[in-house]
This record gives sequence, structure tokens and C-alpha cells, in this order.
Amino acid sequence: MTRVKPKLQTIGHDCTACPIRHRAVCARCEADELQVLENIKYYRSFEAGQTVVWAGDNMDFVASVVTGIATLSQTMEDGRRQMVGLLLPSDFAGRPGRSTSAYDVTAATNLVMCCFRRKPFEELMLSTPHIAQRLLEMTLDELDAAREWMLLLGRKTAREKIASLLCIIARRDASLQLSQTHGELRFDLPLTREAMSEYLGLTLETVSRQMSSLRKQGLIMTEGKRHIIIPDFDQLLEETGDDSDGGFLV
Repeated sequence: MTRVKPKLQTIGHDCTACPIRHRAVCARCEADELQVLENIKYYRSFEAGQTVVWAGDNMDFVASVVTGIATLSQTMEDGRRQMVGLLLPSDFAGRPGRSTSAYDVTAATNLVMCCFRRKPFEELMLSTPHIAQRLLEMTLDELDAAREWMLLLGRKTAREKIASLLCIIARRDASLQLSQTHGELRFDLPLTREAMSEYLGLTLETVSRQMSSLRKQGLIMTEGKRHIIIPDFDQLLEETGDDSDGGFLV
């Protein structure tokens, strides 16, 4: 594969006006702590399909996704490839204390990342409990999400998988907009049908068929290629196979 050097986007984002400020690793930082982060941060932009970092490559930065979505993938020796995760806005990429990337990170859409030089960030974690505490919370949330995804891939039907993915993205979008997750929700679906099929372990035909089924039953509506309208979020949630306590319906 040809390795393309990522574009560096030199834009002057103001932390106080950041769209992910309330969810990112810096969510609990005070003004003086934000100023320290300001000294070690920079922004990178990637076009859809561009690789952020390859598995095994040196990763001299950690980052928060500001806008867009990235995928995490692993490739086996025989070329088989599996998408193992998504990075949504406010998600954290990279691991303090590890100099290489464990996964291929690829921009699924046009992507902007707020990056911090890894070594200074690691030092800052030792002196800034707010950052270490928030990163621990995000790590535990990611662990919960990974366990939920094991259930989704191992036990859920194709319909439940599609409904679950739509609910996950709708919830995250509502959280970023500081809105409620009930009633009508609108969001732009950031993944192509092909990416959805790879992530969910389904064929492209199955993804298209299940999306059409949800649309025909009025559980979702579409505008254009990517804009999704969920008329009643609770009704779509019932299609995920999860019970009211968040567990799996047997």
C-alpha cells in the first residue's frame, strides 16, 4: 500500500468554543490546564479514505476526534482484514506509554483531529489529575462499548445489528448537541453501506435490505444519501434486542 503523509491543518481552534469540549479528554480541565495543553496541541485533517497511522508504526502523538469518524482495523498475515472499532467525535486515539499504534487508523469521512505530542502529554498526565481521571473514565467507557460490541457481533440478528449501530451514532450525535435521546432524532450517517457491512460482519446486500426494511416500516427516514431521521428513538431502540436495563433479550 502507498503510505500518504497526512495533511497538517493549521487552524486556530479556541478550546472554549470546541464542539467536543464537554466530552473530550480535556473536559474537566481548568483554564490554566487548558493553556498548558494549548502549548502542545496541533490539528491534523485527513480526507476520507486516508490512513492516519498504520498498525506497528511509530505514533508520536495522541489525539481527540473533533469532527468526522475514523475506523480501527487489523489485518492478518493472509490479508484478511477486520474492522474492530470506530472513533467518533470526542473519542481518544493513541495510548500514553505506548510508542506504536496497535491498529490501522483510517479516516472513514473527512476527519479533523486535535493532536497532542505524546511525550509532553504523558508528563502532563502526571501533574494534571483532571486529565488522568477523564482518560480513565473514557477508557472504562470504551471497555463497556467493546463488551457491548462482542454481544452485537456474536448474538444479534442482522436487523438488530443495523438498529444498534444507528442508535449508537444517534446517541453520540445527541450527546455532542447536548440534546435528549427521545422522540425524533436527526443525524448524518457517517459510514457508507460498505463500511457498515465490514464493521457489522454482514454482506452489503444484507445491510441494504435491512435499511430498506426499517425505512418501509417507518422506523427511519432518509434524506439524500446520508441524512437519517428517526421519528421515534424509543421505537428503534426496541429493534436492537436490548432490554430496558441494557441487557440482551433472550
